[in-house]
Amino acid sequence: SHMASMTGGQQMGRGSKLKDIEISVPIVYGNVAFWLGKKASEYQSHKWAVYVRGATNEDISVVVKKVVFQLHSSFNSPTRVIEEPPFEVSESGWGEFEIAMTLHFHSDVCDKPLSLYHHLKLYPEDESGPLTMKKPVVVESYDEIVFPDPSESFLARVQNHPALTFPRLPSGYNLPAPMQVEDTGKKKR
Repeated sequence: SHMASMTGGQQMGRGSKLKDIEISVPIVYGNVAFWLGKKASEYQSHKWAVYVRGATNEDISVVVKKVVFQLHSSFNSPTRVIEEPPFEVSESGWGEFEIAMTLHFHSDVCDKPLSLYHHLKLYPEDESGPLTMKKPVVVESYDEIVFPDPSESFLARVQNHPALTFPRLPSGYNLPAPMQVEDTGKKKR
């Protein structure tokens, strides 16, 4: 049993945290809504989509494992779990309401989920004007998710990824070779 604890110690490098380094992920989240015009009915006046993505449309699945969208309780199965990009939900309806989006990260990134809130908007700001089918209503928020003291394996896996920004590493710092993210079910080792 003494040996076992020794070999366990060699695994340390993978999980060790890097001090004074922050990785940030610029994101945009919000909704786009299209008025249905002649096809509109009392309960289906708009088609809309709510989403979270990289700020310049990069794939954020390198950090985000899944996003849980909580729609209004009047929708069929209002809890929508999206496990691969694009992290978005498309629906149709007539009402505006708050949507919670909970981001779950890969295990080497962060074990705490992050919740974002967005108020679905279907109608343009200028309410006096006529509704138009030409221009969708788009309402977005910009944010940055910051991961302080990332693990070496996380940093190694994402160091050249366009969706993320991080500082130059201290000189002479060598990262371990990137490990594959574990696919649920299929562990790539």
